[in-house]
Amino acid sequence: MSEQFQLHPQLANDCFVITDFPLSRLLLCNDSAFPWFILVPKVDDVQDIYQLDWQQQQQLLNESSMLSEVLMQEFNGEKMNVAALGNVVPQLHLHHIVRFTTDACWPKPVWGQQALTPYTDKALAEIKQRILPKLSAILATDT
Repeated sequence: MSEQFQLHPQLANDCFVITDFPLSRLLLCNDSAFPWFILVPKVDDVQDIYQLDWQQQQQLLNESSMLSEVLMQEFNGEKMNVAALGNVVPQLHLHHIVRFTTDACWPKPVWGQQALTPYTDKALAEIKQRILPKLSAILATDT
C-alpha cells in the first residue's frame, strides 16, 4: 500500500470519504437516491483485481463481503450490486449499491439513468453516524 495514496480526481469529486479499512478507502457516492458506497484499494497503479497480490485480493474480498453484509442489514435491501467496471475511472474501485425493487432505476443499473441527488450536510452526517459503528469488524481486520 502506498503512503502517498491518492484518489482519482473523479472519485474525489463525486464522493465523500467515510473511513479507511486496512486495504481500502471507503467512499460514499454523492447520490442520496441509493445507498451507494465505493471501496478503493490503497494500492498505486492498479486497474483490475487480478493486479493485486494474493493477500490483497483476499483482503479486498473480505472487506467487500463484510461491507455488503453490513449495508444489506442496515438498509434492508433486496439486492446488493457489486461492480468493478473502471471504464471511466481507471483506478480500481468496487461499487456497492443497495438496490430495491421499488427504486427508480430497477431493474436497470443505476449509471446514467437519472441525475444525481446530492446529500445535504445533515443527511451526510446521519449516514456516517448510522454506518460507521457497524463497520467496526472491518476496521479491526488486518491485511
